[in-house]
Amino acid sequence: MLVDSNGRTVSYLRLSITDRCNLRCLYCRPAANWVGLSHEDVLTYEEMFKLVNAASQAGIEKVRLTGGEPFARKDFIPFVAKLHAVFPQLDLRITTNATLLQDQAQAVRQAGVTCLNISLDTLQRNKFAQITGVDAYALVRAGIDACLEAGLRVKINVVALKGVNDDELPGFVDFAQKYGLDVRFIEFMPIGYESRWNKDNYWAAQDIIAHLQEMVSLVEEARTSRNSGPARMYRIDGSLGRIGVISAVSHHFCHSCNRLRVTSDGKLRTCLFSDQEYDVRSILRDPEQGLEELLALFHRANLEKPMGYRLLQERGNKAVCDRVMTAIGG
Repeated sequence: MLVDSNGRTVSYLRLSITDRCNLRCLYCRPAANWVGLSHEDVLTYEEMFKLVNAASQAGIEKVRLTGGEPFARKDFIPFVAKLHAVFPQLDLRITTNATLLQDQAQAVRQAGVTCLNISLDTLQRNKFAQITGVDAYALVRAGIDACLEAGLRVKINVVALKGVNDDELPGFVDFAQKYGLDVRFIEFMPIGYESRWNKDNYWAAQDIIAHLQEMVSLVEEARTSRNSGPARMYRIDGSLGRIGVISAVSHHFCHSCNRLRVTSDGKLRTCLFSDQEYDVRSILRDPEQGLEELLALFHRANLEKPMGYRLLQERGNKAVCDRVMTAIGG
């Protein structure tokens, strides 16, 4: 088991498949001069498979495949299917922008995935184009519909942006109720290279919940497992839909953090707010090193895992991290 110096046990790995994305969201990859990784720098699927194997032996129970946009990488679904076939005990999830999902949903289910997190920050086409830089709202909605038709569980991730989408709470409540799915509002975090984070756009979780309670009756739900994630979830009374908030800034959950991240170029990051990285790729590409060295690196890195909220406090809630979010993997 991976237990850090603060007594936190890691059981959840976020693995970035690629840093490439077909959108350019203002909170994720705002830098105009950003350049993607070269092909040689990105982990191969074989290397990622070895990484997941080591993580599983270290006690990881849940693996989320993210990006960039994971479906933008060739042969992603066969890779997912192989992971599920060899590690059926893992809770395997995917985070995606859904623009490439319309014709892939059934294949995703056949590959062994039952739940996807889909990023959707607005229910308005023009505003979607403003936030993402691409007029692809119809593609995302088609992808969501295809997932629901395939019997996949869908969670919608909304980055809460004051002055941008704070007028859309009624629409998202209706969306959750109509389709019986989860809608989770994520506080805009001061993170990433050339981040556009500012206090004017910051919309606190407690304000979101207060506005929601003026609209509908909410029933807070208990977390079902340690891998349920940091969202505080509320059932909309009389509906199968749920609304949640992730308060990474206003009410940190560092004390219960159970995750590690590995970037697509093979850098292990123990905290989203820290630029401390550990080189996994060099081990994976060294024929004289293997599972034992990977496990040793996991344990060493995890022992040095910081409390992220302290890093934010030290920076005065100014932007942290030298990478853009697409490179970090969220």
